[in-house]
Amino acid sequence: MRFRKPRVNVQTLEHPAVTTEASTVWWKGAVLYQVYPRSFADSNNDGVGDLPGITAHLDHIASLGVDGVWLSPFFTSPMKDFGYDVSDYTDVDPIFGRLEDFDALVARAHELGLKIIIDQVYSHSSDEHPWFRESRQNRINPKADWYVWADAKPDGSPPSNWQSVFGGPAWTWDARRHQYYMHNFLKEQPQLNVANPDVQEALLDAINFAIHDPKLTDNPPLTSNGKRTRPFDFQDKVHN
Repeated sequence: MRFRKPRVNVQTLEHPAVTTEASTVWWKGAVLYQVYPRSFADSNNDGVGDLPGITAHLDHIASLGVDGVWLSPFFTSPMKDFGYDVSDYTDVDPIFGRLEDFDALVARAHELGLKIIIDQVYSHSSDEHPWFRESRQNRINPKADWYVWADAKPDGSPPSNWQSVFGGPAWTWDARRHQYYMHNFLKEQPQLNVANPDVQEALLDAINFAIHDPKLTDNPPLTSNGKRTRPFDFQDKVHN
């Protein structure tokens, strides 16, 4: 196994302006403190870092003058790739805590004026995700096209010579479907077919679960004077 990102990192975001109001968005030029939950702070002495451990150290992070915290994945996962193989996009892995712990982390961060960025993994899932388990059953089930499947070449070899980032072919044979599935990383991380509108909708549902305010708090009015042609343009979308 290998870590795809440094465990703790401070990074400055530099992005070109993409809208007329891009100069006002908080992340342009922001300084982020990256936290790798597994090794950052262990609150219950089980040998694994967790969300309450991060919350306990937010005051220190805020004292550094950073704008926000970038959290590496903490969602439910079999941990073949240390959390980058997600089996449930809407729950916290028990080794890191509970959803309530994440809510408490966000609340404390906001009290300290810190933004929270979640490292979301939407190009692939774990092979233990219910979507993939259904997709691999046959070629006609409702999720048959939710992942990148392809037939073998006439000689039985993979559909292309594509290679995995971690080494070896980016294709693994599945004896149930009699097809290859694609994976840019480990074979336990099958590639989602994000060209499929149903997959896009499912991922958007996961995103909305993570970012909307369950209290349905009103958004404040937008103070800038950009183009306003619809009600959407009048709000500062901080709660949804």
